Amino acid sequence: MRWTLKPKPDSQLVSQLANQLNVSTLIATLLIQRGITTYEDARQFFRPNLEDLHNPYLMKDMDKAVNRIEKAIANQENILVFGDYDVDGTTAVSLVSSYLRSFYPNVATYIPDRYDEGYGISLKGIDFAEDNSMSLIIALDCGIKSVDKIAYANSKKIDFIICDHHRPGDELPEAVAVLDPKRSDCNYPYDELCGCGVGFKLIQALAQNRNQTIDDLLPYLDLVATAIGADIVPITGENRILAKFGLDVINSSPRPGIQALIQNLKKKKLTITDVVFIIAPRINAAGRIKHGNYAVQLLTEFDLEQASTFAAEIETFNIDRKDLDKQITKEALVQIEKNQEQKNFTTVVYQEDWHKGVIGIVASRLTETYYRPTLVFTKSGDKLAASARSVKDFDIYNALEACSQHLEQFGGHMYAAGMTLKEENYLKFKETFEKTVQKTIHPDLLIPEITVDAEILLEEINPKLIRILNQFEPFGPENMTPVFLSHNVIDTGYGKTIGQNEEHLKLFVKQKNSEGFGVIGFGLGDKFELTKNKTPFDLVYCIDENEFNGNVTVQLRVKDLR
Repeated sequence: MRWTLKPKPDSQLVSQLANQLNVSTLIATLLIQRGITTYEDARQFFRPNLEDLHNPYLMKDMDKAVNRIEKAIANQENILVFGDYDVDGTTAVSLVSSYLRSFYPNVATYIPDRYDEGYGISLKGIDFAEDNSMSLIIALDCGIKSVDKIAYANSKKIDFIICDHHRPGDELPEAVAVLDPKRSDCNYPYDELCGCGVGFKLIQALAQNRNQTIDDLLPYLDLVATAIGADIVPITGENRILAKFGLDVINSSPRPGIQALIQNLKKKKLTITDVVFIIAPRINAAGRIKHGNYAVQLLTEFDLEQASTFAAEIETFNIDRKDLDKQITKEALVQIEKNQEQKNFTTVVYQEDWHKGVIGIVASRLTETYYRPTLVFTKSGDKLAASARSVKDFDIYNALEACSQHLEQFGGHMYAAGMTLKEENYLKFKETFEKTVQKTIHPDLLIPEITVDAEILLEEINPKLIRILNQFEPFGPENMTPVFLSHNVIDTGYGKTIGQNEEHLKLFVKQKNSEGFGVIGFGLGDKFELTKNKTPFDLVYCIDENEFNGNVTVQLRVKDLR
């Protein structure tokens, strides 16, 4: 692990902000590192307000999108809400379809089959719309590169509204409206929305047009928060506001579908981390193992008993998904060793019978193991399909673009992407991708990094600090849980390894005259020797509150020690 200490901000700016907010210089430092430099910035950060959401009509083509939907309603047209099969897509479809159905009945939904149709807008979906006399398709979390598919729809007199958040190609599709804050000609003030977030801006605009207020849209924010967590978008600006209020809905009055997924949890208050690791994988499991329609069915069901039946079904898909990803990860690791590729700059593996629904998870697992830009391929029809995952600060999308002569199609983000290619091009692509990454990646990026926010003494950890840190939530990209470094810490003699294979570390530490703190280090059992005999060591950790039998204690969650 590389430990990288963030640069200290200008001391005068820290002192000024600390005085304005009446907080410690430590808190002021953490805020400035997050781009919060003024009293007003801090107000918006600590007190997110729905009134601070941007006017949806600032997004290019929003007026065209709203006018076309209102025209469809006035003319009694059939509307199809189309979306991708992952969490972002299925929540977006559930959001827009359930909002439209609250005042207009002629609305159907369509999720493409991951195996039969693949990612994005499909010819089969357009034919389905034609066969069912649907003259308007609203595409969510996909479509920005579907130039040919939209042309095909236009030839059938079917209009498209695209709501996407992926990077556009050189040419935009000829749709009635293309809502994407990443369009170069779109001046919308925030361009980090997820697909469901763009869908929310659409219903926000429709609501304004119908004299509804933001309060009327609160019940939809549980879906938006789930998508924000699952899609790993920055928890800044509008995403932070939507995630915060969405979590409030999840914890107070979630829709029956989400309630059914969490009703057996013992936790009283769910965080964005719980959304990422508990709710999102289950919603995703539907599209991975069976079909994304199961997720939409669950999220648009308003009877709790029926929703519980759907949730139980999805739980079985999730169990199957776990078994599959464990098995495929094992096979992929064997393949890497057999090919002696452990020291490559990239990890690229392929087996034709790997389940397409879990290759993205397997790519993440392999990235954890070898910490390299990673691609996992499987056979999909007459082509190969892959999921890509990257390491911190390396843009895998750009690397794929540099190898695009070998690809049929590709799309995605800096850290995650998908692609297809012809089987005969696989080895050539693999070779080109390895060379491209070798030439463009900084060697440091191949070593996992822990970014440390600040060095502190253990005696600085007190109830006021913890209370303020709790107000930094929800955490996520660009607003991660603060990480601290403390030097010359000793274990008081209670240290031990725990877990079935003694893989975790449990300590009770002190520093100079500080009070003692319990420490948990997941996966750090092999570091136990460094903590014996009251030998001083350095600790990198987050500050947690651990609740057990109604008692809340401070616990340091260790990321590394040396």
